[in-house]
Amino acid sequence: MTTTIFTELRFWLLIVFSLVIPFGIYGILLAKRAISRHAVLILGFVLVVIAGIDVYLLRSLATLAKHTVSLMDDAVFVSEVSIALYILPALFAGIGINMISHILISHLVKAEQRFKDEHPKD
Repeated sequence: MTTTIFTELRFWLLIVFSLVIPFGIYGILLAKRAISRHAVLILGFVLVVIAGIDVYLLRSLATLAKHTVSLMDDAVFVSEVSIALYILPALFAGIGINMISHILISHLVKAEQRFKDEHPKD
């Protein structure tokens, strides 16, 4: 049994998947002057997957924190404060879904316009 979960690999993976990778993606999106639709779609799916990984890691760390002797682990991952930790995955999932829906809606608008151009009487 470990004395704290802050030394566990899962905790550091949570930091990487909650902060490093998503903000790296945002940095790429903001720095690029032009980006393909496929890249936006892929990055949107990546953000949704990251959100799922974050939720899994948070749940896993909460379970592990119950079995450690450290009160700090309980205060962060087991108490009511832990609900605040789920804000980042919700944000990432929301932005990822928004990016995916943006690509799908723009595709549908173009497809509808092509249909109107091919079928002027409909």
